[in-house]
This record gives sequence, structure tokens and C-alpha cells, in this order.
Amino acid sequence: MDDLSIKIKIADREYPMKVKRSDEERIRQAGKAINEKIKHYRSQFGIDDKQDLLAMVAFDCLVDKLKDEEDLQVIDQTVVEKVNHLNQLVSQSLS
Repeated sequence: MDDLSIKIKIADREYPMKVKRSDEERIRQAGKAINEKIKHYRSQFGIDDKQDLLAMVAFDCLVDKLKDEEDLQVIDQTVVEKVNHLNQLVSQSLS
């Protein structure tokens, strides 16, 4: 079996989970990033309520995800346009 039992500590609470060995590093990095964002918001805004901090981190992560998706759509569209242009050039040179 390729599963690994680990504990991730987020906002001073431990969360046991089973993860694929290949995902362990990414999951640990995610936990670390969440804790860093919590620390940032705590120091920047002076907020100590963990629920508020976690809500802010969740909101921030979703905003980042939506921006990344928009950026990927722009990149995908640019690639499609360039491939179409190259296809036209190849077609013209073969004619």
C-alpha cells in the first residue's frame, strides 16, 4: 500500500490524515503555507480569532486560484491562436 499516515498542524490543531506517499510533500507544504498566511494576517491585522483567520486564508486562497485559472485561460487562448497561425503559414507554404 502506498498510503502514509501523517499529522498536519494548522492553526494549533493537528489533523491526522492518510495520504499517498507521492503527495506527502505537497500536503506538508500546503499546511505550512496556510500557517504562514495565518501568521501574516495575525500580525498585519491584529486578529487572534482562529475562525476569522482561517476564513481570511480560505478567501485569499480562492482568490489566488481564480486568478490562476483566468491566467491559464489567457495562456491557452494565446497558444491556440499561435498554433492556428502556424497552421495557416504551413498551409500557405504547401500551396
